[in-house]
Amino acid sequence: MAKVLVSTANMEHEAWLAARKKGIGGSDIAAIVGLNKYKSPMQVYLDKIGELPEEEAGEAAYWGTVLEAVVAQEFSKRTGLKVRRRNAILQHEKYPYFLANVDRLIVGRKEGLECKTASEYLKDQWNEESVPDAYFVQCQWYMAITGFQKWHLAVLIGGNKFRTFEIERDDELIAILERKAY
Repeated sequence: MAKVLVSTANMEHEAWLAARKKGIGGSDIAAIVGLNKYKSPMQVYLDKIGELPEEEAGEAAYWGTVLEAVVAQEFSKRTGLKVRRRNAILQHEKYPYFLANVDRLIVGRKEGLECKTASEYLKDQWNEESVPDAYFVQCQWYMAITGFQKWHLAVLIGGNKFRTFEIERDDELIAILERKAY
């Protein structure tokens, strides 16, 4: 269902950042609905119109990017599900400024994977039953854009605890997110 806004296969980092400004992504929607403790709705707006000063990614973001492939590989090993990169920024079929920059897609299924790393200090946010709200909303956003019914979330906590979650599509929540982003 999703269209490709732009291929990211050989894209420079600066061009990728510029392409992300063309719409609302998964971490943006969490901020818009007040679930991102690091970014406000106003900061999202200012970023999209080019009025927010560029900030260098912090250590946590850096290591999250570096370890994404490790988390994806471990997810495959533990679940038996094969994953592949989707080297593109995806775009909603109806709302072209609703974007998804997904970490991985599950081969042979209409499902995706979001890879995370978390500090040991945040381990209580990742219990057996639920994930942090911002990441739950991010996965719902990706399902809204792709049309998929399920998204997986894998997290490496403190460098030595690995957990996986299956998140089912919630059309009622997706409708709320779409209204907030519209």
